[in-house]
Amino acid sequence: MIGVYAKNIGGTWFGVACDEHRVFGTSFASSEQHALRSLLDGIPFGVPFQTFSTPSAFAENVLALVKDVYDGKDASQGLPLAMEHLSAYTRRVLEVASLIPVGYVASYGSVANAAGGGPRAVGNVMAANPFAPVVPCHRVVSSDFTLGGYGGGLDVKLDFLVREKRGYTSPKEIPVGERKLMVFPVEFVLRKLGKV
Repeated sequence: MIGVYAKNIGGTWFGVACDEHRVFGTSFASSEQHALRSLLDGIPFGVPFQTFSTPSAFAENVLALVKDVYDGKDASQGLPLAMEHLSAYTRRVLEVASLIPVGYVASYGSVANAAGGGPRAVGNVMAANPFAPVVPCHRVVSSDFTLGGYGGGLDVKLDFLVREKRGYTSPKEIPVGERKLMVFPVEFVLRKLGKV
């Protein structure tokens, strides 16, 4: 059975849907109701779940990691994410987005070059990301370094990127099998938006 948990940490609600070994969804929101709704959208159809008020030990660890990512920390991304119920393409896009390191962004087109498909298809996957912010859809931006879209609002996306800036100055390539993912310092976006 999947346990669904939400916890208020520092005024933000963080959520996780998990069993004792794998994560089916993560979320964050300004209200418990929104955090839970995001989680329920990601639970596979027909799988039993229950909402609990006290997190399991595993859920508590996941919630702490989600909070660390939210705070802009370089948290380990080694969570066992349950993705078998997602399409092969969605899994590929989420896996590529997971490779974007803290302090960097990638364009929708760059993610598409590495995962296949087109920028709009990548945007659709990012919009339905069940693992935000652990799979960092907030680090995927438009090719002109504007923010693009974000389900939580563009101000939330910008806040993430401000917290994640590290002072990097050069783009880099990340190998993805036979392909590559081009990533750029967060500062490129912040400069474009007049925030540096």
